[in-house]
Parts: sequence; structure tokens; C-alpha cells
Amino acid sequence: MARPFAHTSIMLEACLEHLAPQEGMTFLDGTLGGGGHAEAVLERLGASGRLYGIDRDPEALEAASRRLSRFGASFVPVHGNYKDAAALLAQHGVEALDGALLDLGVSSYQLDEPSRGFSYNADAPLDMRMDPSAPYSAYDVVNTLSRERLTEILRRYGEEKWAPRIAQFIVKRREISPIATTGDLVEVILAAIPAGARRGGPHPAKRTFQAIRIEVNGELEGLGDAVTSLIGLLRPGGRLAVITFHSLEDRAVKEAMAAAENPCVCPPSAPYCICGRISQGKRIPHKPLVPSAAEIEANPRSRSAKLRIFVKADAEGRVLIDREREYT
Repeated sequence: MARPFAHTSIMLEACLEHLAPQEGMTFLDGTLGGGGHAEAVLERLGASGRLYGIDRDPEALEAASRRLSRFGASFVPVHGNYKDAAALLAQHGVEALDGALLDLGVSSYQLDEPSRGFSYNADAPLDMRMDPSAPYSAYDVVNTLSRERLTEILRRYGEEKWAPRIAQFIVKRREISPIATTGDLVEVILAAIPAGARRGGPHPAKRTFQAIRIEVNGELEGLGDAVTSLIGLLRPGGRLAVITFHSLEDRAVKEAMAAAENPCVCPPSAPYCICGRISQGKRIPHKPLVPSAAEIEANPRSRSAKLRIFVKADAEGRVLIDREREYT
């Protein structure tokens, strides 16, 4: 039996305010995790509403299902990846949504459970798979990829200044014996980064662990397409909320939402739109929301969070900002 997920829901009140769940609606939580966001939404959907909770981690599904059991048939757990949401929902006969939420990144449970191998603060098998049944783990990344590929991963996904040197030390170390645990990897990183560069700031292994985790779980692959797909599933007036935790995630979400808001591909020299592409909706507000100082103090893991909201337009491109008002 999975132990309880200890997780503080990021920007919960802002999500509820902008998603505006109401009785009888159909919602998706594409990254169910500990079920905190889902619980708050379900409390507003009533017995006639439905929330489908997707997660690739079976332990998350089990724990969240226990937490949300009081909602009965209103909560439907689904094992899978939110990037396959359209196909997964179709299996349940769902073709349209009133709201959807993605809380990207690794959950607090996964970070805090040493056996999952996500944390640089505890020695554990080098794993980092969100879905433990997946064939590709952090062990494979560290022990099989070339020095060049490792450098690319650390630079792109971790924005690590010392990427070439860390990759060099990893390759040299694994020639002696495999890098099998998180502690082994931390030792290599500390040896690679000069002592002066390790003083102050976050843990020296933070960026490398982030980069490897993103690679293992394919977190950025198809993210923009997934956002586009979810927008397509929304009913007119429906909302999509996406919480990101680093710049590469946020950029992919921002670009997908911007393209849905302004899909016109006509050249700037055209006197008017001739492509006929109609806006699918609008970002509300235009810039991302961020946690309050009080939330950051209470939950430091929320520090880098950004929340973007998209509201679906009707067939004529008109946007319903307030669920209580009709289109005009």
C-alpha cells in the first residue's frame, strides 16, 4: 500500500478563482499527484459533476483515490500521461471539458520518498521515473549516454554552467564502476564543480538532478502539443490552468497559448486576414500569475511557480470571461 502523499497544492486559490468550477461540470486534473487541486475542484462540482484525474504514477493514483473516495463516482482515476488526455478521456466517453488543470514537474511525495531516487538529499537507487514501469531511468541516462549527450541534457534542461565538466567527470567515474545511487551522482557533481562555485546559492546538484529528471520522464517532449490538445477539448467558456516551475516549461506553455489566441498566419504585409483562422480564446491575464509572498514563505517549493490561464472562445472567436454571463 502506498504511503499517504504529503503535498501542498501550489496556487490553489488562484486556480479555483480562474477555473471557476461549478456544479455539474466536467473537469480534468491531468497531473493528479496528491489530489489537493482535485479535491478542491470536486467540492465545487457536486454529485452531478465529474473530475477525471490522470497520473502516470500508480502510487499517486492509489493515494489520491483513497483521499477522494468520499466523492464516489464524481472522481474517476485514470492511469496514463496527460499528453494522451484526449484518447484517455475518449475511452470514458468524454469529448469535451469545462476545465482542465496541469501542475507540472515532480510532486513533493516523489521528492520526499528516498526510494524514488529524485532527491539529492538522500542516498537511494538512481531512478527518477514518475512511472516506475517505464524502461528508461536516471541510471540509464548517467551510465549509458555519451559525454556529448550528457552535456547537452545538462545545458538544455538544467541550464547548468558546468555541464561539460560534470559530463566529463560522470564518464570518467563510470569507467571505474557504475554510478548506481543518488549519493554516487552527488559525489561526482561536487568533485566536478570547483569549490568556489559551490559556495552559496542552491545545492550544487540541483540543476543536474532537474535536467536528468526531465530527460528520464520526457517532461518537455510534446508539452506544447498537449496544451494545444487540451484547449481543443474545452467547451466555449472552458478554462485551462497550467502551473510551471522552470523557464523551459513556461516557454512551451506560453507559446502554445499564444498560438491558440492568435492563430493567424497571414504575412504582416496583408491588409487583412485571408487565412481565416479564428482565435480559440484568450489568456486571462496576459502575463502569468505568481505565488504571493505569504505562500512562498509557507511553501518554499512554490517560489518558481507560474500559473497561466486560457479561456476558450465560442465558434465565432468571442470569449466568455465570466461564467455567469452569456455571450454578447
